[in-house]
Amino acid sequence: MNPVDLQKLVSMTMPFGRYKGRLLADLPGNYLNWFAREGFPPGELGRLLHLMQEIDHNGLSGLLHPLRQTSTHD
Repeated sequence: MNPVDLQKLVSMTMPFGRYKGRLLADLPGNYLNWFAREGFPPGELGRLLHLMQEIDHNGLSGLLHPLRQTSTHD
């Protein structure tokens, strides 16, 4: 796992769709699982959504909590 990608999950927002404007780290699991079934978008966004889906699916979302604290002070 790339630390830069993890930081992006807590700072980058969803650019389109039902959850437009929501942090990638805050997207609901069922939405991430929908992408896993239907296909992730191309490029960096798709790669990050896939990473977030894997984190969520494996119950590892807690790993992002320390990063959220540092991103709010930037």
